[in-house]
Amino acid sequence: MEKYYITTAIDYVNGAPHIGHAYEKILTDIIARHYTQRCDDVYFLTGTDEHGIKIQKTAAAQGITPKELCDMNAKKFKDAWKALDIDYKKFIRTTDEDHEKIVQKIFDKLLKQGDIYKHSYEGLYCQGCECFLNPKDLTEDGLCPDHMKKPEVVKEENYFFKLTKYKDILIKYIKEHPDFIVPEFRANEVLNQLEDIQDISVSRAKSNVQWGIDVLSDSEQSIYVWIDALSNYITALGFDTENPSDTFKKYWPADVHVIGKDILKFHSIYWPAFLMALDLPLPKHIFAHGWITIDESKMSKSLGNVISPTSVLESFNLEHPDAFRYYMASSAPCGRDGNYSDNDFKEKVNAHLANSMGNLLNRTLSMLVKYFDGEVKPEFKGENPLAKKALGTVQIVKNHFDNFEIAEASLEIISLVDATNKYVQDNAPWTLAKEEKMIECGQVLTNVLDIMCIISTLIYPYCPNIAADMARQLSFNLKTKLDDLTADNIKTGKLISKEDIKPVFLRVDSELADKSAKK
Repeated sequence: MEKYYITTAIDYVNGAPHIGHAYEKILTDIIARHYTQRCDDVYFLTGTDEHGIKIQKTAAAQGITPKELCDMNAKKFKDAWKALDIDYKKFIRTTDEDHEKIVQKIFDKLLKQGDIYKHSYEGLYCQGCECFLNPKDLTEDGLCPDHMKKPEVVKEENYFFKLTKYKDILIKYIKEHPDFIVPEFRANEVLNQLEDIQDISVSRAKSNVQWGIDVLSDSEQSIYVWIDALSNYITALGFDTENPSDTFKKYWPADVHVIGKDILKFHSIYWPAFLMALDLPLPKHIFAHGWITIDESKMSKSLGNVISPTSVLESFNLEHPDAFRYYMASSAPCGRDGNYSDNDFKEKVNAHLANSMGNLLNRTLSMLVKYFDGEVKPEFKGENPLAKKALGTVQIVKNHFDNFEIAEASLEIISLVDATNKYVQDNAPWTLAKEEKMIECGQVLTNVLDIMCIISTLIYPYCPNIAADMARQLSFNLKTKLDDLTADNIKTGKLISKEDIKPVFLRVDSELADKSAKK
């Protein structure tokens, strides 16, 4: 694998980031970090979507300009991702000058080649969805099913994209590429939507929407959200209709777009059609994740259960975001909805990260110091009965990531931790030491520490700080590629001293972990 290009959806900046935004960015960051363990060149793109009527109206209500609102909220997203250790390569904003210029050229090219035409239209427009809806898509009460609001009747002369021109080729492509849309069951939804697809509006009249990118050849029209927003995946790489950059040529097509299931239609129908019209290859995969509920209830401002991702870190006084990252990533099977609750968070991260994984390393190193002064002797090295399961787990984890099964992969890692804990209990190195079977005792401890090196590598994408602490105490190179892992990782000689043994993760309800408990 020479390169890996991964993107998130770009977040709309009429509000601050919440836990749903964080879920997507954490999933994507974990996938990106995993692939850094398999290739040397990973490009991770995220950013913000900053045009449209909602921005215009929100800014007006706050008495500021749309650009001031975008600048303020884009910073909030950047700050949140920094707090969560989201390690992106580039953060694109659709108000970036180079993005706007390329979007204008894309629109102009499609217009000149006949894929875009001007047309008078009257339809039902949902501001929340930023699109026109068919009456059959509404609830019995005439409401948008996603936003539970009545769409407004809009009559305008706009530019339209000939989506119907690409209907049959899109249906054929999706049927012939069963892994294009992940999870696969979502493909049936898309195929059903394609049956009734119509040409789509790709501009709005300036009289209604001023905050947008101007159509080059028509000063009375703004380029509408989907050509603007979706094009970020190629404009960020330096795509140009006349002379694409070397960066674009190197990374496109994307290996995967990670998006929420609510915008699957736009990514699996609109975006591929735009790309076909531009004569560009399609992304390899579109991974549509589910939603995150709060205590089993859908997030809603009216319910007051919208959670800021950084508020979880603050409320539990977490030194780094690893526990939150692990919990969110393991909260739902591939493409399904997940749930966040404080109690479940505490129970899960304490059980997996503190009691199972952290304690396993801590007590094994402590026994090595107690019985052997922290030294691994040559006679401790030999055949490791845990090797087959550990190296098999590496392959299983890789397979899960290839299918974007991030939660499933985390369970395999914890299964390896559990198996290693069982090995310790079954072989009881403390009993071997008591019986003065010191070589056997040293062999058990060394076998465990060799496997802990593999565990540190596997858990790294989820918990980069914990993994780094583990690797440091094991004197292990965390940059080891997955295909280069062996079950012989611990070097002979002095490994660690008593004062260098530190818990890699404290229970979140302990006095040490939760400083508020001391008050």
